[in-house]
Amino acid sequence: DSKIDKAVKSAVASNSSEKEKEFSEREKEPLKEYKGPAAFGSVSIKYPKVWSAFITETDKGSVPIDGYFHPNYVPGLNSGTAFALRLQVTNVTYADELKKFDAAAKQGKVVVSTIAAESVPNVAGVKVDGEIENGVVGTVVMFPLRDKTLKLISESKEFKNDFDGFILKYLSFSP
Repeated sequence: DSKIDKAVKSAVASNSSEKEKEFSEREKEPLKEYKGPAAFGSVSIKYPKVWSAFITETDKGSVPIDGYFHPNYVPGLNSGTAFALRLQVTNVTYADELKKFDAAAKQGKVVVSTIAAESVPNVAGVKVDGEIENGVVGTVVMFPLRDKTLKLISESKEFKNDFDGFILKYLSFSP
């Protein structure tokens, strides 16, 4: 009887954990959408509805679109939090943005591969996985956007499934 009780408790705990995980994933939908201005490439992404966003759009400065996305609420920019997603359109050329990862790639700190967005298959970009900043392990995806660069950054591996499954899957822009 005690063996049966243990087996039942183990099965119930396993089923409960599985159901919680399934609920967590379903809770993210339907997705929210962000659409940027046409002047900056009409960038469009879809992200989980349980995330919040803080986005600055300006025609002044070196980062015309600077967005922060995170589950529940967006913590302070100086909080040290690894954001689920950072969205940037920078006034830096694509080639210059790529150069920033040359040393890290040579040292083996990052792995660089090519990528294309499903909705914009004719524009090749790069995906950088590894130590994207000093002490920050995550992913950076970059695409050329006219004289600018579109950057999508996930600062933690914790959000990899959402980054790949939602952000990159539904990404669109006008090159």
